[in-house]
Amino acid sequence: MTESEDFAPTVELTRFRVEPSRVGDLLRARPAMLADFRADRTGFLDARLVRLDDDQWLDIVTWRTSEDFAASRAKGANRPGISAFFAAIAELLSAEEGVEPGIGEA
Repeated sequence: MTESEDFAPTVELTRFRVEPSRVGDLLRARPAMLADFRADRTGFLDARLVRLDDDQWLDIVTWRTSEDFAASRAKGANRPGISAFFAAIAELLSAEEGVEPGIGEA
């Protein structure tokens, strides 16, 4: 089996609350946060931000491995773009980790 066949990305699901008055700050900080992740976080693959209602959001981040995700969490808000994005968050509601199933997995 090759590495690409064995590859099952880790997905981070983070649900959080943003005060309506801070939504602009969150969205303005997003591009810099993603740039910092690409520059500083090994295994970062992709991220999608979803607005659930007026003040709740879901960030869906894909990592190459669970170890890459854990290493990223250990770094915290160590870069300006990441720090600015986190600063716009009023409350963390939940954080979960899962694995994308491979094709043909049942």
